[in-house]
Amino acid sequence: MTEQTQTKEKELLTDFSEINDLIDLYWAERKDCLIQILHTAQNIYGYLPVELQEFIAEKMDMPLSEVAGVISFYSFFSVKKRGKHTIRTCLGTACYVRGGKKVVDHLIKKLDVQIGDTTADGKFTLEIARCIGACGLAPAIMIDNEVYKQMTPSKIDALLKTF
Repeated sequence: MTEQTQTKEKELLTDFSEINDLIDLYWAERKDCLIQILHTAQNIYGYLPVELQEFIAEKMDMPLSEVAGVISFYSFFSVKKRGKHTIRTCLGTACYVRGGKKVVDHLIKKLDVQIGDTTADGKFTLEIARCIGACGLAPAIMIDNEVYKQMTPSKIDALLKTF
């Protein structure tokens, strides 16, 4: 990571004006909107680093442990910087039985990344899903918000070339 990139990232993490305005707008009206605020913050900043969690907790006058607890409970929140694309491999029963584990193993090897991590080039984040609701298409993966059916290692290789 270059010094310029690091400086830009630090500036991003200290400028929480967008989420500040959102909290000012909604928090005065509703005291139960933490999940919505966290979701919006993740959309704005890409993830929820501890500095942002601390800012939200202080702004909403709640303990940091409450904010962190919500983030750790829901799998769609991330405290690590994510890749440009998120690959979620389904390991629900149907996908697992039809080869989901082989799909995961192939992605780990192909992308040289572990589950929950982001590739060195920042292109992909690899995650596991317990079910994506596509059992008839097993084994299935999602890249961003699109489902891909009946995946095999060769289909994965062809698909990744399109990104």
